[in-house]
Amino acid sequence: MERKRLAGILFLIASAFTGTIAFRLATPAIAFYTRDILRASMLAVSLVSMSFVLARAFSSILGGLILERGKKLVYLGAIAMMGNALAVQLYPLTSNWIQVAGIKLLNGFLNGISWPMAQFVLAVTTPKEMRARVTAIYFFFGSIASLLGNYVYAYTVNLGLSGQMWISSAFFVLTGVIMVISYYLLYGEITPRRKKTPSGERPSLNPKRTLTIASLMAVIVAFTSGEITYVYVSEALGIDKARTAILLGWTGFFSALLSYFVSWIADVRSEVKMVKLTALLAGISPILASIKTAPTVFLGVFLALFAFQSFRPVSRKVLASYHRSSLAIGGVNAVQNLSTFIGGMLFGLAYSLGEINAGITLNLALLAFLPFSLGLIIEGMKVRDN
Repeated sequence: MERKRLAGILFLIASAFTGTIAFRLATPAIAFYTRDILRASMLAVSLVSMSFVLARAFSSILGGLILERGKKLVYLGAIAMMGNALAVQLYPLTSNWIQVAGIKLLNGFLNGISWPMAQFVLAVTTPKEMRARVTAIYFFFGSIASLLGNYVYAYTVNLGLSGQMWISSAFFVLTGVIMVISYYLLYGEITPRRKKTPSGERPSLNPKRTLTIASLMAVIVAFTSGEITYVYVSEALGIDKARTAILLGWTGFFSALLSYFVSWIADVRSEVKMVKLTALLAGISPILASIKTAPTVFLGVFLALFAFQSFRPVSRKVLASYHRSSLAIGGVNAVQNLSTFIGGMLFGLAYSLGEINAGITLNLALLAFLPFSLGLIIEGMKVRDN
């Protein structure tokens, strides 16, 4: 791989690191601000989280369509990332959860433009034989940043929401600058749309089944997405905010670290087997997390994150081979975000059902995911080489 392309890919990986620090610092800060200061219900906290992913779903498709109109528009992704720096400054000015949800909509829209474009550029500029592994490294650096972002939150609690948002803003601006540099270096390799030819590169798995699995998995692992995760773990286990953030940070880190090996196997051996494995693990994750003990809650969160983070680079590799790759990658982001919205709302609505005690205490909101878990496992078992 020539030096210029390698440098561009490394800058994109760096953007995943800095951008995730910005996002992960803001997430627990907004979660506990909404729940504890604004006294919002768990359903309201879910609406805050899910307003972000709903907006991100629609803008992910928009970003893919925009990019097909001309690859120079890839720079809009970097501008959108910098726009987050202004958006997060609005959170300290809010006085109710509806206002917080409105700003989350703006954040989601901007992120839906920026991140799928970055993932597309990374996938199409990386050689096919190492695409899943490089994409996994990209997401792994995001997970390292997620861990650090949780630590930054824990150690800046005394600064208050306003002080924390200034730190977040600085990292969003830095991320946008890094993206601009990366897109400049990789510009010659970017191809948003290719002519469909019989001899052209074809996806190794059926794209429709890939999208179906992505959708079901995103519904199920929604309980690990955003503000609702911090609140659930803190309240279910009775641990304080800072400790919750740190423990969830480490859980995400180890799940991402191990997911690299799944990507390696997908590249050099079998994508099909890895899709089957991730579908099974994601399917059982909410059942484990519903059992209100520290080992089972964190194991459930870990399996959900591990499965999702393992499947993500494999799905991007598959869809990067599609002749309309920018739209396909924007599409899978949209599908996953819409599904996460559905899963998050299900969790928030079912949270009021409380618990049952049958020798062990079970959270009914997580048991509500059982039909989706069964569907995901069945779909995963049907996967075959294309």
